[in-house]
Amino acid sequence: MSEWIQATVLNNKRWNEHLHSLQIEAEGIKFTAGQYTRLALDIDEVRVARPYSFVNPPDVETLEFYLNSVPDGPLSNRLVNMNSGDRIWVSTKPAGFLTLDEVPDGQFLWMLATGTAIGPFLSILRTKQPWNRFQRVLLAYAVRNENELSYRDLLEQFSKQHSEQFTWVPFVSRESLDYGLSGRIPTALDDGSLEEYFKQKLNRDTQVMICGNPHMVKDSISSLKAKGLSKNLRHTPGHITVERYW
Repeated sequence: MSEWIQATVLNNKRWNEHLHSLQIEAEGIKFTAGQYTRLALDIDEVRVARPYSFVNPPDVETLEFYLNSVPDGPLSNRLVNMNSGDRIWVSTKPAGFLTLDEVPDGQFLWMLATGTAIGPFLSILRTKQPWNRFQRVLLAYAVRNENELSYRDLLEQFSKQHSEQFTWVPFVSRESLDYGLSGRIPTALDDGSLEEYFKQKLNRDTQVMICGNPHMVKDSISSLKAKGLSKNLRHTPGHITVERYW
């Protein structure tokens, strides 16, 4: 199969001025929940591509991607303005290691995300695997403003379907809210407030998956290492599994 196939935009959901979800009709794309692929447009006779995580689970044909328009971004500013029926290139070669196949066994699964990096976790949570493997699944989702908390309805749906297993907490850094936590995820790891919110201690029965901006990823890893957890490597299984796009 060619590395690229041309696909059709089905819907472009606008969450706010900058955040959108593209639903795309494409055939034959095989991936594992948590992976990403590349979307592309031909701009001035050059194919411009960027990586985006699948939000949908692998067993549905409609692909979904959650994206943020980047100032002066040659691709993202075009993607957020696409309409139903528009054509787009999708890579047939998904990649990435933020999958449960890469995560060792444990009792508790923590997911730490910022912004659009919630996408791969939504794909994973839409499969049976986390619910079958872990006693509890705990998600921290950090944004700047409340109107960036996209997919809240889906997260609440998980809470209802798996009330004994699933807890999620929003972090909003630039507004004061009467729910969730404020500030940064690494700070809440350092001072214990995230463990207190989840009513769950970080220990060696915990697996942590992290995806988001580089500063959050780096600082969270440091915080987790200070609590005795180690990075998960293929030749040395540990507790911290990370995806990096930057």
